[in-house]
Amino acid sequence: MMQRLVTPENKKWWTLGAVAFGLFMIMLDNTIVNVALPTMQRSLHLKISELEWVVTGYALTFGAFMLTGGKLADLFGRRFIFVVGLVVFTASSLACGLAGSATVLIAARVVQGLGAALMNPSTLSIITVTFPPRQRGTAIGIWAGVSALALAIGPLVGGIIAERINWNWIFFINVPIGVIAIASAFLLIDESRDTSHEQRPDIPGLLTSALGLFALSYALIEANNYGWTSTRILLAFAVAVVALAAFVLLERHQRLPMLELSLFRNKTFAGANSVMLLVGLAMFGVFFYISLYVQQVLGYSAIQAGASFLPWTLLIIVLAPQAGRLSDRIGSRALVAGGMVVLTGSLVLFARMGTHESFWGLLPAMLLGGVGMSSAMAPTTAAAMAAVQRDKAGVGSAVLNSMRQVGGSLGIAIMGAIVAAGIKSSAHAGHPRPVAFVNGLHHGLDTAAAIALAGALIAALTLQGSGHAGQPEHRSAVAEAA
Repeated sequence: MMQRLVTPENKKWWTLGAVAFGLFMIMLDNTIVNVALPTMQRSLHLKISELEWVVTGYALTFGAFMLTGGKLADLFGRRFIFVVGLVVFTASSLACGLAGSATVLIAARVVQGLGAALMNPSTLSIITVTFPPRQRGTAIGIWAGVSALALAIGPLVGGIIAERINWNWIFFINVPIGVIAIASAFLLIDESRDTSHEQRPDIPGLLTSALGLFALSYALIEANNYGWTSTRILLAFAVAVVALAAFVLLERHQRLPMLELSLFRNKTFAGANSVMLLVGLAMFGVFFYISLYVQQVLGYSAIQAGASFLPWTLLIIVLAPQAGRLSDRIGSRALVAGGMVVLTGSLVLFARMGTHESFWGLLPAMLLGGVGMSSAMAPTTAAAMAAVQRDKAGVGSAVLNSMRQVGGSLGIAIMGAIVAAGIKSSAHAGHPRPVAFVNGLHHGLDTAAAIALAGALIAALTLQGSGHAGQPEHRSAVAEAA
């Protein structure tokens, strides 16, 4: 029966479906916990910094290990590493659901991020080697649409589960899905790997980058607890600077580096990755704090909070695949730059909201956010992947997705520091807690808007326009033929 359904002509689309199934699960876990955070906080008696670590621990490990995941996929096989990641992710999801304390939950989320880091670069590299250039933009558009949809629908799914069942099932639901995804991968995905030259993991690069990113996130998240000038926080910042500087030096001189800095000589690849980093910096903290705002300030239930994101979600479902297709014809520059400007407008509107907003007050910002992210994400991804050769698809996709996840983890930490400082200042001025929270949130959202606007400028200066659409792919094909 399966052989009759999966013919040689349509197998690539079945492959896309199998990859998208696993991708949806791992991307959903970026945001599904956001709406359930107040429920988790009450159940496990979590502090606000521990709530941040529940989200950041996943995003940070996801980003820090993704480059290694891409390398391992190229070395041992993309399907094999995809399945290994699925197994790790599924098992750690079970541990998250069973967690009875902050320490266990955060630790399980860190391992969950490791599983996602193994899976995610494999998804995009499998697509890149499966689809011909003329269909790759469409396939990547669907890939980006699934990714963005999972990010956007997470709050609604999380709200329904937290309010109607229990927050633990946010993680338990991954177990049967993971089992189905593993079986689908073996049935529908062909194995592929990079055979161009010797491959090996870059352990020194992995250790220095992970240490640097963890130290930086720790300093930003815990600074308001211990004081910005405390020895602990200053030491964490120092460790971050030294470790990240060591990472760059190692990657410049390693024979087989984890991060191939030579890829950034391509202006389009460098620009697309910069935009993706800024999207993460701007938006992950917004999802986190808007979810808290609508429940703790506006008084929404978990389901109402999740439903408030539906306009954003529906626009992504409709527009993201279309943006991917359109980027095949006109290039990525106008779509990404325009999308980032629209996203900036969304953040500016969010930053003007008060303590008594209705759903209709939220709606314009949600609509602009959906349009902006749909327009920016798929074309950014397509631009980056068109700028690398097919045998570098694993590491190319790993770099791109690592930028988003690292940006996201740092974005939550940075926005958290700004919001906390604003709350403290406003509380000292005598404002009640809801007003102080909103004042702090406004500072964070204004910062996020500035970051998104910087992304629009970078896109306009670095990505390919309509007159150059397809050229990077042509160069890659020429290089492969040679």
